[in-house]
Parts: sequence; structure tokens; C-alpha cells
Amino acid sequence: MRPELGGIAFPHARLAVRVHRRRKQTGRRESRETAYAVTSLDAHQTTPAYLAAAIRGHWTAEAQHNIRDRTFAEDASTVHTGSAPRAMASLRNLAIGLLKTLGDDNIAKTTRAIRDQPERALPLLGITNNPDTYGT
Repeated sequence: MRPELGGIAFPHARLAVRVHRRRKQTGRRESRETAYAVTSLDAHQTTPAYLAAAIRGHWTAEAQHNIRDRTFAEDASTVHTGSAPRAMASLRNLAIGLLKTLGDDNIAKTTRAIRDQPERALPLLGITNNPDTYGT
């Protein structure tokens, strides 16, 4: 630990950043919070704009994980071996990306609708179940 950093356990820390965030969800009051970030960059190696972009990028990934976990219970998954966890995350990302591309703004609601009526999933992928197409 470096005493000049107040005893925090970040041996390569060079710069700490305080981030004030405000969030307003539809129909709710605005919430405010302060978060802190630590970087190994010195102040002359970066800019506030770069740090802001890096923090936003981190929260973009966190938001994606939040959707995967809350909608698909990813953290409770029992898939742990080989490349299966990465493959499952990719499939979840594919489903989320598809629904977002189609303009869906409530992934959880749509996945519940598909769970309850699985026949709704194939048309989203451009697949139809029309027996006349196959000559039968």
C-alpha cells in the first residue's frame, strides 16, 4: 500500500476521479449519486473528456450485463465450463441486440411474451412456418 494514497490498495493508482451522476427514470424522481474511479494514468496523460468517455463506456457494458442478468438470470447460470459461458453470453447479446434493432425498449417484457408464445420468436428472425412453401 502507498501511504501517500491514504492506504488504498491500488498500487498503480495515479489519479482518482469523482463523478457526479444524475438519473431520471420515467415516472420517478431524479436520483443523484457520487462515484469514484481510479486510474493508472497521470493527469498529463489524459483529459477529462477521455476519462468521461471511458466511464461511460464502462457503464454501457454494465447496463448490458444488467439486462442479461435481470432478464436472463445470467449470474444464476449453472453453465461454467469451457467456452459455454461465453457462447451463452453471445446468444443473450444476440437476442438483446435483435430486439433493440427492432425498436424494442422493454427487453424483459418482450422475452416474457416470447416465453409464453414461442411461435413469436421465429418471425423476428425472418423465419416463417408456412407448410405451403415446401410443397406439402
